[in-house]
Amino acid sequence: MTGYGKQVLQLSTKKITIEVRTLNSKGIDIRARIPSAYREMEMEFRKLTAEKLQRGKIDLNIYLEHTGGETANQINKPVVKAYLNELASIYDAPNSDLLAIAMRLPDAILTDMQEIDEEEAEAVKEALIATLKEVEAFREQEGKALEKDFRLRVNNIQKLLDEIAAIDKERMARLRERLLKAVAELKENVDENRFEQELIFYIERYDITEEKVRLQNHLTYFQKNLDTQESNGKKLGFISQEIGREINTIGSKANDSQMQKLVIQMKDELEKIKEQALNVV
Repeated sequence: MTGYGKQVLQLSTKKITIEVRTLNSKGIDIRARIPSAYREMEMEFRKLTAEKLQRGKIDLNIYLEHTGGETANQINKPVVKAYLNELASIYDAPNSDLLAIAMRLPDAILTDMQEIDEEEAEAVKEALIATLKEVEAFREQEGKALEKDFRLRVNNIQKLLDEIAAIDKERMARLRERLLKAVAELKENVDENRFEQELIFYIERYDITEEKVRLQNHLTYFQKNLDTQESNGKKLGFISQEIGREINTIGSKANDSQMQKLVIQMKDELEKIKEQALNVV
């Protein structure tokens, strides 16, 4: 499920910005961009993020800006001077251009790994937790809209199922009539008892009573899971597959143009449910 959260932490000499973005995904995939100063805390940050958000393609970005006089980076002057001399011997250009090239070469910047005290580490952790809560709130708001859409789609399938049930008896009668007419047109003598047995066997192949009952149960179970407070995106996906299986079977047994049209409409509604189910944690 998509979500976004941001917190800015202002310390005495540092400004720390934490951003978390999430996109839809069946599993969990955390991509972390963390300053080297907080690298030792990365595993804890990842664990917190996974526990709170559970699913999704997640971008965890932490930006560090020094606002005081101190800086964690220094120019490696001997190395930069050596780069400048080498560049000047092979490339005729203004010193400013050579310096720009030299500063991008390896070891041009010295990074002073500073120890993070316990108070700062706890402050960054709390800021991350606050950011994750914002993401959860964002997701919850989106979830309410998804729930409304789910209920609409399930109700639409329910109405279509009711229409199918209403025409089912007429469909079986029409099927029996067509078969009797076809045999009559052959103008051949047939064993009435044997023919009746074969006719019953043939018509039973098109009976959809079990499929209607199972589909009704799946729709009810889907609605029931929408009412729970638990994270159930995967379960909704599984139920959607079962709904699709019953709809497909009804379609294969229909042998009736009117019923086929209703089945197509049901499939269309189900596809929208499946697409949205991927957005649920």
